[in-house]
Amino acid sequence: MRAFAYQRATDASAAVQALATAAIDNNPLTESRIQPLAGGTTLIDLMKLDVMRPSTVIDINPLASSWSEINLEGGNLRLGALARMSDVADNREVQYNYPVIADALKLAASPQLRNMASLGGNVLQRTRCTYFRDVSYENCNKRNPGSGCAALQGFNRSHAVLGTSDQCIATYPGDFAQALIALDASVEITGKSGIRNLPFSQLHKPPGNSPQIETTLAAGELISGFTIPGRWPRSVYLKARDRQSYEFALASAAIALNVQDGIVRDARVALGGVATVPWRARQAEALIKGQTFDDDLAQRVAEAAFTGAKGTRHNAFKIALGKRVVARALHQAAMMEV
Repeated sequence: MRAFAYQRATDASAAVQALATAAIDNNPLTESRIQPLAGGTTLIDLMKLDVMRPSTVIDINPLASSWSEINLEGGNLRLGALARMSDVADNREVQYNYPVIADALKLAASPQLRNMASLGGNVLQRTRCTYFRDVSYENCNKRNPGSGCAALQGFNRSHAVLGTSDQCIATYPGDFAQALIALDASVEITGKSGIRNLPFSQLHKPPGNSPQIETTLAAGELISGFTIPGRWPRSVYLKARDRQSYEFALASAAIALNVQDGIVRDARVALGGVATVPWRARQAEALIKGQTFDDDLAQRVAEAAFTGAKGTRHNAFKIALGKRVVARALHQAAMMEV
């Protein structure tokens, strides 16, 4: 790890002002000379690997007193960006009203990591692509724009089949984000100009021709919270992985249903482990709304969820696996007693 200066923010204004002074040139190796530190479970790893090289780290944990709430009022859930994953997953109101959120957080990491990791940092975690995380590989457009994508012709078993481009096929690694995008969450962003709110679905950018630009956050902006409208007690997060604990998804599904008198009045379907960004399968959702749930419908929804999927040499199996995960998660949600 390279040497860096450590500062501790006293308030939100000081934190965003310090971050906004960083030089931006759209290259993650030099994109921000100053980086925020919350749980550090992603940043410190990437600093050790020499993928990220900040000259200054700003500790924003003093903001936790105002940015770590877990509040369910007026039919909406408010989560502070500095709330810890374990605290939200263990919250009884979250478990009852939003089991998809509690499950996604519990399945995301070990207890030790969940005790440290913040919600805001979790949704901004960066890909686990080997070619991105190992700087001995020069051909990584995320890390070295214009150098190519080694994963396209390399070992790509863990890579994405949805939202890819000829510049990058790296998979978005998180779990919590799938629950947020499924539930139409909004993200609160604090910057020099004040606070703005954005649909969570607009936070992450697919790779396109500029995979090094991963979000729509501007220089100096910090995620300060999330809002989830309504309550979704009939919801699940299902994750298929190589081992049963503390592993990233090969395919996952966040499903939320509103069933009344046997009819699916509303449905949400989001996919993880298979796409370059948190992925909402709206075409699949349209098939199930207004229908009576059965096995045939579950299969048709699963097929629609992977419309346009494109496998590569080692990861084509994810398409079939992902469909099975979606169908099974739909069954689990439909059978829930709420």
